[in-house]
Amino acid sequence: MIDFELTDEQRLIRETARDFADGEIVPRARENDRNEHFDTELVQKIADMGFLGAIVPEEYGGRGVDYRTYALIVEEIGRGCSAMRTVVSVVTSLVCSSIVRWGSEEQKQEWLPQLCSGEALGCFGLTEPDTGSDAANLKTRAKQVDGKWRIRGGKMWISLGNFSKLALVFAQTDPEKKHKGLACFLVPTDQPGFTTQEIHHKLGLKGSDTAELSLDDVEGDMMGEVGDGFKIAMSALDSGRYSVAAGCVGICQGSLEASVAYSKDRTQFDRPIGSFQLVQEMIADMVVQTEAARGLVWRAGWLKDQGKPSTTETSIAKLYATEAAVKCADLGIQVHGGSGYVDDYPVERYLRDARVTTLYEGTSQIQKLIIGRAYTGLNALVP
Repeated sequence: MIDFELTDEQRLIRETARDFADGEIVPRARENDRNEHFDTELVQKIADMGFLGAIVPEEYGGRGVDYRTYALIVEEIGRGCSAMRTVVSVVTSLVCSSIVRWGSEEQKQEWLPQLCSGEALGCFGLTEPDTGSDAANLKTRAKQVDGKWRIRGGKMWISLGNFSKLALVFAQTDPEKKHKGLACFLVPTDQPGFTTQEIHHKLGLKGSDTAELSLDDVEGDMMGEVGDGFKIAMSALDSGRYSVAAGCVGICQGSLEASVAYSKDRTQFDRPIGSFQLVQEMIADMVVQTEAARGLVWRAGWLKDQGKPSTTETSIAKLYATEAAVKCADLGIQVHGGSGYVDDYPVERYLRDARVTTLYEGTSQIQKLIIGRAYTGLNALVP
């Protein structure tokens, strides 16, 4: 049976994360968003708090916390700023978790302490200009030359790509094998042939770095074996979806808190607008969306902590929490009226930042196909 009661340690970590978000992240969020500034100083502060690599075992520089505690941290950071939540999600859930599960001892010792401490950032190079959900048909190629793997190709929409020292790059070693030919490589970014270009003019996550990667005969250290690439990518996305869902609970909570405060302060017709029935209806809807999303995230986290299968439950949490974040942020703007349409209040940023969460790490439609496959036993993605 799932126990939703938090331990004393979990409450302390949650309070610590909340205080940090309110004291360090929230004061910088608006200006970083306005200026499209990737705040590396703030990223280092997040690392110094132990929030990067929180689920990584302590022997490799992490804090070794359980997944539900990790969700508490990510929720609070997501409430403060989704751009900073993206840093945690990418470094911890996509990169570190992959190395912990699939890396050799040498690879773990080399990279995990750097990633957890913030000495190095990592990015996840799966998506390509012509390949998103269809991960088995990557155009990036890897071949062995004199006993070393050389990689050529390009990646698109890569968070932290311009600032990372390490890239997890997925490449095809044999196109005829399709997903059985995929491999994952640890690619240091400071080598000739590895170039990046910043992607501008995004709707949201303006304080996050997004890049296009170009790999021209760069060297990579394979993680696992040929054919493991697809499994590594899917396990990484399963972990990443969990952190995205937790961060979206933060958007829901932030939208709710901002709307409650505004509705009690703003007066019309000589009374606070929070006393109006239809305003209370919107707030009630936000409460229900927030609590339901949090419950689904905690359920998925509990399963992960128990070592039980959780892919379907993670997809359920990701689908519901991301869509709920969009709805709650939209309702938050409605409660704020005209004031919600400018960045004097956080709700308009919440909406812009929430929108991409229904797209990356598996669109809402892909999550529905995963859920449908689990319940019918039929794979809608197979012709």
